[in-house]
Amino acid sequence: MAGHASPDQMRYELDTMLARINALEVTAKDEFQISVAKILRELVLGQIRALDEFGHHKKAMDLLTLEIFKSRSAGTSGQEPGAS
Repeated sequence: MAGHASPDQMRYELDTMLARINALEVTAKDEFQISVAKILRELVLGQIRALDEFGHHKKAMDLLTLEIFKSRSAGTSGQEPGAS
């Protein structure tokens, strides 16, 4: 069973798709093909933006977790919160 692709691998594949879509638009023979290429481009760009946003959220969660651990270790000095 294969695991999930890394964000770098996913970004590479999306960039490759975007390049192919651009080539399709250049070689399009009618307005319908051009419209399809534009729709595909927007879908791929949306996926790229979502991937970038996920990376930002992951960094924010990591920083938040680090701050929680720092505050617990500095503030409680080994005691559980609420323990008397």
